[in-house]
Amino acid sequence: MIYKLVILVREDLKLPKGKMSAQAGHAAVDAVLKSDKKTVEEWKKTGAGKIVLKVKDEKELFKYKQMAEDNRLKTALITDAGHTVIEPGTITCLGIGPDLSEKIDRITGKLKMM
Repeated sequence: MIYKLVILVREDLKLPKGKMSAQAGHAAVDAVLKSDKKTVEEWKKTGAGKIVLKVKDEKELFKYKQMAEDNRLKTALITDAGHTVIEPGTITCLGIGPDLSEKIDRITGKLKMM
């Protein structure tokens, strides 16, 4: 069984690469901290895969958040503090998982990589 963690990033924000990477990092860390230890251990055993995908905007991000939660997947919504390039309170990305790849793929499998 393969496990992974998916990070959805808003494409409409046009974040600089460094900012996007930091936000994706926040999502990954928060998602792992919210997950149960057994799942995290299984995820680590299978390589701790992390995939960054793009969504068009905040509305689409929330659509995937709801679908993930409806399928009992852990989510981590990231809101920026606004110290650099975007306004405080801007929702930038969403972590989903870690969990079984097949469960996450049912939700995010059609999205394109960032």
